[in-house]
Amino acid sequence: MSVSFQKISADEAAECIKHQDTIACSSFTAAGCVKKVTESLAKKAEREHFSGKNFQVRVFSGASTTDHVDGALSRAKAISYRTPYQSNKDTRNAINQGEIAYADQHLSTYPQFINYGFLGDIDYAIVEVSDYTSDGQLTLTMSAGAVPTFCRHAKHIILEHNRFYSGKLQGLHDIYELANPPHRQAIPLLTPSDRIGTTTVNVDPKKIVGIVETCEEDHLADFKEISPIHERIGQHVAQFFLQELHSGRIPSSFLPIQSGVGNIANAVLKTMGMEKRIPAFSIYSEVAQDAVIDLMEAGRIKFASACALTFTDNHIKKIFDNLDYYRQRLIIRPEEITNHPEIIRRLGLLAMNAALEVDIFGNVNSTHVFGSSIMNGIGGSGDFARNGYISIFTLPSTAKEGAISSIVPFCSHIDHTEHDVQIIVTEQGVADLRGKDPAQRARCIIENCAHPDYKPLLWDYLNLTKNKHIGHQLSAAFKIYQAYLETGDMRNCKFNG
Repeated sequence: MSVSFQKISADEAAECIKHQDTIACSSFTAAGCVKKVTESLAKKAEREHFSGKNFQVRVFSGASTTDHVDGALSRAKAISYRTPYQSNKDTRNAINQGEIAYADQHLSTYPQFINYGFLGDIDYAIVEVSDYTSDGQLTLTMSAGAVPTFCRHAKHIILEHNRFYSGKLQGLHDIYELANPPHRQAIPLLTPSDRIGTTTVNVDPKKIVGIVETCEEDHLADFKEISPIHERIGQHVAQFFLQELHSGRIPSSFLPIQSGVGNIANAVLKTMGMEKRIPAFSIYSEVAQDAVIDLMEAGRIKFASACALTFTDNHIKKIFDNLDYYRQRLIIRPEEITNHPEIIRRLGLLAMNAALEVDIFGNVNSTHVFGSSIMNGIGGSGDFARNGYISIFTLPSTAKEGAISSIVPFCSHIDHTEHDVQIIVTEQGVADLRGKDPAQRARCIIENCAHPDYKPLLWDYLNLTKNKHIGHQLSAAFKIYQAYLETGDMRNCKFNG
């Protein structure tokens, strides 16, 4: 069925959305994020508030968004509820001040929660597209996120047609959706380069209430220069992989890599990837960042499958200048597929994710500063950590110029338990926790990963309790945080005396 779609302004689109509606915005990082309608919606909220009326919406997204969505709406106090992930400072502050209800969710289960009806109705899906047809075939931009799920369940769809990408992205996407139990079938994906779905998201054209025209890049900030600490972490990861190859615990042909998001992940992947004794490999991950293109150009990465292409402007230009080459080496998939445990286990992913802190028994905190203030969210790290062939968490051993130890007696918040954590890597070294009991894990982490300034302190804590399976003394477990809150330096903590 073909429909003639109406061209509307961002302001007209915003007028369609009512107080307490649920909006679902395309995005996965800045990639594919909508840019105009939510800014107009923020202005509408400000007008409504000025006139004494309530106006807030529930906001769903694929993962993090940009200032166009989270920033603008948070500053306008227009968000009542947010899920599943965020990284915007204004949104973060509002969440930590109790102004926004925030549900931090595993990204692999989030789309099916929507499918199962666990998260309620979606009133409007706002989706950035590079191209569309009159019968509802949508070519997305630089991410897929949860757009297929949003479009399936939304009562109405607003399209932002981003002409900057028009005619450039056909064939990059692989859209595959799962049926709900009991009708779900095995996912027929056997290698990172397999194409199993369609290149477009196909929607009911009668749902589309209008097209908002835009022409704007995602404009990601350049990644920071690789610091000596991050370079050492990457070198330790490379050496670990070489040892695993030599021992036969990783096949000689190597295995696909999953890498997290951000400057540390980009730096670690690039440093590790340039170790030429490691065979050229494929990427199967949530996000492909600049390091992927750099390593692809160097012949180190053969193929990359991701939910989002989170590239800076220069790297996007490289792709557009050589589209035929990259179209054969890149795939953009929905997060329900990139993060699916079935696929992660089948492919045998070597999973690398960043942590905020790790305790001496191997528990990992990825999300909360001092146990209470959200930073970003768990994202997909739990999906890959629990199901990967090998699960690695990377982090510098200290923060705040040494005043904070990233290795602590007991994490102030736990996202990944010791059962799902195999390898810890800091610039100090590698702790291999596989098969170790709690006492062995503690000794391994302190000796190999803790900063020298904190090793005596951590040994003192471990020696407080004897003849227990896990050597915790609850009255002392958080003293290291209290020392920082009182003195500004964890090194002032005393476990003895």
